[in-house]
Amino acid sequence: MIVPQLCCIPLRVVFLNVLLCFFPALSSAAPVSAPHLTVDLIAENASIAPGRSFQAGLKFNLEKSWHVYWINPGDSGEPPKVEWKLPAGFQADPIEWPTPARLPISKLMDYGYEDQVLLMMRLHPPANLKPGTTIQLAGTVKWLVCREVCISGHGDVSLTLPVSSETPKPSANQDLFTKTRASLPQPVPPSWRQSAIAEKDDFVLTLRTGKPVKSAAFFPLEAEQIENAAPQQVRSIPTGVRIDLKKSEQLLKPITRLRGVVVLDGKGYEVNAPVITRARVK
Repeated sequence: MIVPQLCCIPLRVVFLNVLLCFFPALSSAAPVSAPHLTVDLIAENASIAPGRSFQAGLKFNLEKSWHVYWINPGDSGEPPKVEWKLPAGFQADPIEWPTPARLPISKLMDYGYEDQVLLMMRLHPPANLKPGTTIQLAGTVKWLVCREVCISGHGDVSLTLPVSSETPKPSANQDLFTKTRASLPQPVPPSWRQSAIAEKDDFVLTLRTGKPVKSAAFFPLEAEQIENAAPQQVRSIPTGVRIDLKKSEQLLKPITRLRGVVVLDGKGYEVNAPVITRARVK
């Protein structure tokens, strides 16, 4: 019987090669564990290709009734942030924010996420990466997690990915990326019409979608434009919906655009409505 010349190869190298045959060459540091949450850096694919952008994300798992924040946190808090420590030539796009939820706390209203949320961002590797090597993505994540009180936290996350010239295979987290992508607010369809009227104490946001809307909620992109905790009066009309939004007492000058996310019958859309000031009757 012919025996391969393993005697010349250190056993630890043989063992490592065997492991690599059975496990994908993708490794993440242990999730950062902090009061009331864990956070992990994950990727949609099990490898990356030179010059081909890919999706990564910060996965937050939260204890029941605790939340982290949307880009506009509402009446309190601040959104998660990441300070990247990427290899040379890599670039990272801003966070893609899923449609948030309204989270009442006492007399306040926060905008954010409970249970689990993936904050995706697209990363762009350079074209000169060498197939067969590995790269490490790393960053420092800062957050504020709240229920009735808020606790600030931070932690270092990392992820090691192999470089391959072949079409990347999906990672074990692909389904979460697909689900999160479906929860991102979508651009308003071209056939829709959006407008807002500024009255003395309210904005009246009108969205003409071509059919009646049963439920609606508006999340402002800019702070201190509306009273976040005030009830939003939703009026269905044959061609869409009207939403009455109480102006913030902190709004000291007129605005020309009302930007944010509107959730219509459970689906989020990006809103950028021109604001018209209704002439006062003397």
